[in-house]
Formats: sequence, C-alpha cells, structure tokens
Amino acid sequence: MATGDETFSYDHMKELKEFDNSKIGVKGLSESGITTIPVFFIQPPETLSDLKSSSTCTEIPLIDLSNVNSDLHRPKIVEQISEAARTWGFFQVINHGVPVLALDEIIVGIKAFHEQPTEVRGKQYVREEGRGVMYASNNDLYRSKAASWYDSLQVWMAPEPAKVEDIPAVCRREVVEWDMHAKKVATTVMELLSQGLGLEPGKFDELGFSDTRLFMGHCYPYCPQPDLTVGIKSHTDYGLLTVLLQNQVHGLQVKHGDGWVNVKPLREGLIINIGDSLQIISNGEYKSVEHRVLANSSKESRISVVEFFQVDKRNESCSYGPLPELLSPEKPAIYRNFTMREFQENFYSKEIDSKSLVEKLKL
Repeated sequence: MATGDETFSYDHMKELKEFDNSKIGVKGLSESGITTIPVFFIQPPETLSDLKSSSTCTEIPLIDLSNVNSDLHRPKIVEQISEAARTWGFFQVINHGVPVLALDEIIVGIKAFHEQPTEVRGKQYVREEGRGVMYASNNDLYRSKAASWYDSLQVWMAPEPAKVEDIPAVCRREVVEWDMHAKKVATTVMELLSQGLGLEPGKFDELGFSDTRLFMGHCYPYCPQPDLTVGIKSHTDYGLLTVLLQNQVHGLQVKHGDGWVNVKPLREGLIINIGDSLQIISNGEYKSVEHRVLANSSKESRISVVEFFQVDKRNESCSYGPLPELLSPEKPAIYRNFTMREFQENFYSKEIDSKSLVEKLKL
C-alpha cells in the first residue's frame, strides 16, 4: 500500500525526459486536448506573481526608415534610433524595405512547419544546440527550473550554415530568403546605431557584427492554464542585435522602468532589440532590456520569427569589450573584455536569464 509520500513523489528529470523523448513538443500536448499542464511547466510563485503586475499602456518607440538614405532625414533617424536604444533597448521599424510578401511567407512557412502532423514533426525533433538545424521544445529544457510553453525550429545561418537540405522542406525557401532580408535590415540598423555613438556607419560591419546569425521560428500554441506558466520567461538576449517578426497574436512584453509594456503586433513592422553584447561593446550607452512572452490563451498559435546577430563565434579566444573610441578619462570602461569561449560557456551553462553576462563583466 502506498504511503502519502509515495503518492506525491515527483521525479522532475524523469518527467522531462519522457516529454522530450515523446518528441511531440508543447504543440503536441496542446493538440492532445489536455486541460491541465504537466507539473514541470508550472512556474515558481515569484514568476507567477510578477505576471500579474499590470502592464502599462505605453508603446515601444516606432521608427520610420523610409528616408534612411536621405542626407536631409538620416540625422533625425539616427537620433531616434540611438535614443530608443539608450532608453528602451527595444523599438519597432516600418518602411524597412522588406517586401510584405516576404513577411507573410515566412510566418506562413513557420506556422506550416509547426502545424505538420505530430509524427512528421517528431522525425525532426532533435536536441543538439550550437550547429545545424534543431527542432525541440525549450532550448534550456534541462537547465531551467520550469519549462516554458513554446517549441522552436532553430537554423544556424552563419558562420557555418546548416545544410540547406536539412532545413525542413515546408519552410526551406522561406528561411533562406528571410535570412537575407533580416541581415539587410540589421545592417541598416547597425549603421544607424554606430552613427548614434559618433562612429563611422560601417564600424559594426567592419567588426563582423553579423558574422554569426541564428534563425529561430517559435510557436506558442494554445495553453489550457496560461496563468500557471509562460510562453518564454523574462530574459535579455545575449547577442548584439535581434530582429523579430510576429504574427497578430499578442503576448510579447518588454520591461520599461518598473512595469511591463505590451508590444502590439504591428502588421509590416519589425521589432529590433539590443543584446547584452552590444550593451558591453557600447560601454553601457545602449541597453539590453528584459522581455518575455505570456502563455498563449488564444486558440490560434502565436508565431514569431527571430534572427540573432553576434560576432563571429569560431575564434573562441578572440576578445571583445567596450570600443576604445568610446572611452575617455571622463568615460572609462565599465566592463572588462570577454572571449567567445566565455560567452558560450555563460550561455550554455544555465537557463536563459537576464543580464548575467553583463553583471559578470562589470568592473
């Protein structure tokens, strides 16, 4: 006869492995019609209480890039973008040059991938971070205190691109094309951010700031208990810059001051945010900011397409830190340099979190 302790015993790692080995992801759980979520998705009390903190009605800065190549208008755009990067760490750009068709196609392609039958998706389910193509639920599944309610398709685009034939056929063309569009937008934004620091427009490009690119197609399916978990927990991005496209299902929130701001999906808009590495390299001028995604209470899946930009990860001993041009006796370095090895070890040693690299490097 079982004692009370045995009845309530819970093997966290065993449950995680069973879920991971099932290869169905949260999309499969959602499609199965469950009404309660597995225990390992339930977030700690401090996370859940913070979710209830009221979000403000403010909106992140919106920047129109239509006149970015005009000598007359460009200085104003530089001012707007650098101000947004200093005070918000997040902004949305419109008239960025990416055709509407390309925006629609990548969302449709990623949605089609995640909506394939469970057994089809399951054949591609693999947990192998750092290279090639990976489809799995929660990058940090085995490192986090509680899992989040999302699945991801991950494709390395540079410096060692995944084999094109390894990208799922249902979204292969769209992913390859999106990488080209995202890189173009990121290059433009980096030029403006560089000018905003008083540097030459091509400075970030010269430093190889888009030499490492990671594409991710997230799916946040319907969650039957959205008040007990999150889509993605609060974190900052580790890289330099992130380009994000989302469908029309709400959920993204950005920390601003003491509150959370809902980021409304804007058709044809692209969201840009500053990563920890750029905060360090800009010597704290530009800020990486916490953001999160709420668990999806809508029957329609939330789809987001993310491209992360980082310095070349191949040379592990290469060192990065505050740019010498930005330092002076009045403005000394507030961070020490870091190597790519240190960057990688910091990322892969724990769950996604907020500013751990920034805090570690503070002088």
